[in-house]
Amino acid sequence: MAFRFLKIFLVVIITFNLSTISHSNDAPASFADLAEKLMPSVVNISTSQTVVTKSNPFPGFEFPPGSPFEDMFKDFGTPQKRKAYALGSGFIIDEKGIVITNNHVIKDADDILVRVNGDKEYEATIIGKDPLSDIAVLQIKSKDKFLPVKFGDSDKARIGDWVIAIGNPFGLGGTVTAGIISARNRNIGMTRYEDFIQTDASINQGNSGGPLFNMDGDVIGINTAILGQSGSIGIGFSIPSNNAKIVIDQLIKYGETKRGWLGVRIQYVTKEIAEVEKLNKPRGALVQSVADGSPSDKGGIKAGDIILEFDGKLINEMKELPLIVAQTEVGKTVDVKVWRNQREVIKKVKLGRLETSEDFNIKKAEGPRTIVIEGLKITVRALTEKDIEARNLPKETTGAVITKIENDSPINYLNVNNIIVEAQKKKIKTVGDLKNIVNSALRSSDKTILIAIYNNQSQRRYIGVKLD
Repeated sequence: MAFRFLKIFLVVIITFNLSTISHSNDAPASFADLAEKLMPSVVNISTSQTVVTKSNPFPGFEFPPGSPFEDMFKDFGTPQKRKAYALGSGFIIDEKGIVITNNHVIKDADDILVRVNGDKEYEATIIGKDPLSDIAVLQIKSKDKFLPVKFGDSDKARIGDWVIAIGNPFGLGGTVTAGIISARNRNIGMTRYEDFIQTDASINQGNSGGPLFNMDGDVIGINTAILGQSGSIGIGFSIPSNNAKIVIDQLIKYGETKRGWLGVRIQYVTKEIAEVEKLNKPRGALVQSVADGSPSDKGGIKAGDIILEFDGKLINEMKELPLIVAQTEVGKTVDVKVWRNQREVIKKVKLGRLETSEDFNIKKAEGPRTIVIEGLKITVRALTEKDIEARNLPKETTGAVITKIENDSPINYLNVNNIIVEAQKKKIKTVGDLKNIVNSALRSSDKTILIAIYNNQSQRRYIGVKLD
């Protein structure tokens, strides 16, 4: 009898404990107290800029987008100035009025106004901005004291954790939405250095630059991008606070960034490459080329090396290396472990500074690089932010812009300036992606490829292509 009672008692305890565990991560009864505490630190940002346009020299008639006559007559007409306005969000990190937002929120702005707590409006100036990470730091022009929030440790944020976003969607002012962290380490091809937190907390146009908070009220992300042109579909992306803080600290201290620089071009290590190199699995970053006189050149890194480890950090995928290097102190000497001739070799490399490197400045001066996609007999370049704005495409769009089409191309019915955004249902993030997919299709038995394009009227369509 005593044994039976003990058994029942244990079952009751276990059942109670399981019940307790199953409810321990339930949604809070209310987010009201947390939202009330944080709202005064989140700001609405409005910007204005002067845009010069030229009136149509042929009233009542417009050339279709991409028409050669559009460029021929672009210098005709009367210049006209108009004001363009944009809205975004931000948050205060210092009682003296230092505000964090996205670079694209204040890009090319003539005037920046910051509304605090829904009522007081202040002018703001730019302390520093970084297009590569899409972060900007502003200073409110006032001697008032403000209520700041602090950064949390984004590395501790886990998939499934509750988060809230506060911002200025569609210009509606302080709006609170809640959700969970849906994924970590997302790369969507929007900026050079990506490691986004994905969340299903509703994020819409105007939320850009606003904070993503954990349940302790700490900022663990800067809301930056949404998936889909029409607004929130439950997929939003935030810059992790740990990554953002490195950039922010530099912008506040120097007014600019100081990123580490290796001086290599890299690519993914495929299964086939790993097999040829006798590597146990596809990992690391394969060095395509080494810039002359670069830190890598001086440190003895060679084309064909596979970088497995940098400064004690494992490189599991190629995309991890640029971010890790960029976050490493300029001038630091680091150990770089590479795979060469089927064995591990360690090289010591003293990092340079990306922003002052010849390689970086040449890239900026040259503009988008074009490459030939031989399988399609076309020439393409990378899609730019300017293209996206001019064509009114979704902000997260990536792809390859066609600059030349040969007469015997299998897609010679397309037009120059069409944009290839997908191939074989895979998103084209770089022109190299397109080349690799086409080359793979050429090696297949049916030699057929499915591509998605935006035509010159910015209409999306799919095309099946039979390669020669």
